[in-house]
Amino acid sequence: MEYFWNPWHGCRKYSEGCENCYMFYLDKQRGRDGGIIYKVKTNFSLPIKKDRLGAYKIPEGSTVNVCLTSDFFLEEADPWRGEAWAMIKARSDVFFWLLTKRAPRIEECLPADWNDGYPNVSINVTVENQRCADERLPLLLELPAKHKGAMAAPFIGPIDMEKYLEGGQIESVIADGENYEGARPLRHEWVESLYRQCVRKNVPFSFRGIGSVFVKDGRTYHVPKAYQHVQALRSGLQYPPSDEEPDIQPRCAHCSRKDYCSGCSWCGKCRNEKL
Repeated sequence: MEYFWNPWHGCRKYSEGCENCYMFYLDKQRGRDGGIIYKVKTNFSLPIKKDRLGAYKIPEGSTVNVCLTSDFFLEEADPWRGEAWAMIKARSDVFFWLLTKRAPRIEECLPADWNDGYPNVSINVTVENQRCADERLPLLLELPAKHKGAMAAPFIGPIDMEKYLEGGQIESVIADGENYEGARPLRHEWVESLYRQCVRKNVPFSFRGIGSVFVKDGRTYHVPKAYQHVQALRSGLQYPPSDEEPDIQPRCAHCSRKDYCSGCSWCGKCRNEKL
């Protein structure tokens, strides 16, 4: 099972990958300011919450994706991170997946008993283009951690990371395009190149989505959110090959982006009605 845990919300834009951040866009749609950073009190203790029968709400063996509406190593979160680490340590039966752009801050923000890493934590850095890969991957490789990975999302430029894949420290590479307003193009050749690098170094590669704007063979495609993962699966750029079946669900009759009309600004025809 896969869960999402956002112990704090809000962020500050850090690099070029943040330009069209989905969190800022979605907060704006709700009339909120994504730049306001706060502890999410209702969700903060999710890993150790129990139901009425005394069982953990997140069961043993689950994967928890951490802080996807902020950055786990954000400076403003320093007062809260210690408690978060304590819960992560307490749930050694759950695997926590952390993603950050703030690679220079990781080591100074690790808990005192980290040593060579908690066995139930994977630390991943965003590598949206070559500059970010060259800045963050060397820091990741120097880091004491049992599990490490990289995520090219939003994938906004060609990346050669093959030299960083040597030695087997990086356990997985994920790629995804950009969404929402201002989405920059993802080019097929960038994805194919990164895929082939991973194949040569025997590193698992997951192509999660082609983004809103995808360029292949000189043609530019504008792709609704509902079809981005489907088209990524159909590309064949998964290593090892994926056995996941593409699944297209019924979507908003106006813009096809969501499974119901939620009042978004994509087509201008939203009526907030359930289909």
